[in-house]
Amino acid sequence: MTKFERRLKGSYLVTGGAGFIGAALVKRLVREGNTVRVLDNVSRGHMRRLSEVESQIDMRVADIRDTEAVADAARGMDAVIHLAAVNGTEFFYSKPESVLDVGVRGMLAVLDACRRHGVGDLVVASSSEVYQTPPVVPTDESAPLSVPDVMNPRYSYGGSKIISELLTINYGRTGFRRVCLFRPHNVYGPDMGWEHVIPQFALRAKALVEATPKGPIRFPLQGNGRQTRAFIHIHDFTDGLMAVIERGAHLGLYHIGTQDEVTMGELAAIVVKWFDREAELVYTAAPVGGTSRRCPHIGRLRALGFSPKVGLREGLADTLSWYVQHAHLQPVSS
Repeated sequence: MTKFERRLKGSYLVTGGAGFIGAALVKRLVREGNTVRVLDNVSRGHMRRLSEVESQIDMRVADIRDTEAVADAARGMDAVIHLAAVNGTEFFYSKPESVLDVGVRGMLAVLDACRRHGVGDLVVASSSEVYQTPPVVPTDESAPLSVPDVMNPRYSYGGSKIISELLTINYGRTGFRRVCLFRPHNVYGPDMGWEHVIPQFALRAKALVEATPKGPIRFPLQGNGRQTRAFIHIHDFTDGLMAVIERGAHLGLYHIGTQDEVTMGELAAIVVKWFDREAELVYTAAPVGGTSRRCPHIGRLRALGFSPKVGLREGLADTLSWYVQHAHLQPVSS
């Protein structure tokens, strides 16, 4: 067996499989000949993301907190990939109770289901939010986890993921063939949702360009524009996740992202330039609890054979095009 030889095909339960990341993974697993079951309550996911493989999957519509539904979905599976969560920064502030409830109860339901039915492999999604403001950038997987202020609802998501990591590692010490975790870092692409910075920039730029036919557009930006993130396109992210699923170590923890940082000011300028306009940035107050700089170290993932291929400008092109063409799908409440 070579170092990067793939695992044999198998049967996978993907929780949250109608979500942005989940749907990309489901399509990849189906395309590679695996048997796939999806559990999603479709409250934020969309079946349109799975339309091309809908006839090839076993779709279960249920809440991740429904212990019996989760257990039934896990029955007979070789592996569970647990992605279900309430994500999106807007929801961290507006629905912290739901964020925690889904995150913690859902994690327990998945662990119990795997143990009940002898599922040998479990791969769990965590988040870069678990370490908030990291002490070192690029940040590796050993960074200390932190909830800086329990009174700030933003940390409901990071807190739920810290709990999920503790549960996964400690339940996973016995009774599993392999348990591992991954932390996504700013995944983007077409149809990624509406509560994230890139779709928000895309729709803001679209509206401002339409309202200002000529000249630079005044583009509001939270903070001073110097905050940085490292974005990874969904195609690269799925490659990284497949590397973890196929070759990740037992009790392994992996950052999935790129190390190409961009400031929010630069990102705004790139988005506006896509519309053939120039941006005049207008700085506003930043929300309390944000992080000024975030970029993952991905040495562990590279050791599994991963290498990102999609540059930011290339990846933004298809993403911005999708949001311009599908702006009418934006929920009224967003």
